[in-house]
Amino acid sequence: MSRVGKMPIALPSGVTMSATDSDITIAGGKGTLTQFVMPGIGVKQEGDQIIVTPSNDEPQTRAKHGLMRALLNNMVVGVTQGFSKKLEINGVGYRVSTQGTDLKFNLGFSHDIIYKLPAGVTAQVEQNTITVSGISRQQVGQVAAEIRSLKKPEPYKGKGIKYEGERIVRKSGKSGKDK
Repeated sequence: MSRVGKMPIALPSGVTMSATDSDITIAGGKGTLTQFVMPGIGVKQEGDQIIVTPSNDEPQTRAKHGLMRALLNNMVVGVTQGFSKKLEINGVGYRVSTQGTDLKFNLGFSHDIIYKLPAGVTAQVEQNTITVSGISRQQVGQVAAEIRSLKKPEPYKGKGIKYEGERIVRKSGKSGKDK
């Protein structure tokens, strides 16, 4: 049995769960999230806790047990606290600004890049830092990854968009003086 899967999920006050046969909806102060129930996994509410149980002991069901519990826990954390990721822009002339709900990037290309944020995700820009936030952990991570892919950090000077705290392995460059 999964160590993660057998831990109950605590429901804070103000968070409600409603379940049908096919999906689970968790609503809280920041919004509402819905997740489909994986086959072979049972989800029930007992008091102020959510219990996730596998229906059988097959390897595929055991593999989904911990995943389903982690997804539900992320939903509870999302509707109460929310999630955020920070990105840093490094490089001479590299800029980002907000344009309504969109982000406008100047990343050294011949044109500006306009990135449209999906519904449910917001971004704040402060100098060379972008903070992406929302209630869905998957959606926040996906948006941050898409923004980073616009100009990945290069290994020689470290120019590009990187996650906050990400370590870029640097290369030395040309070494023609050894010969």
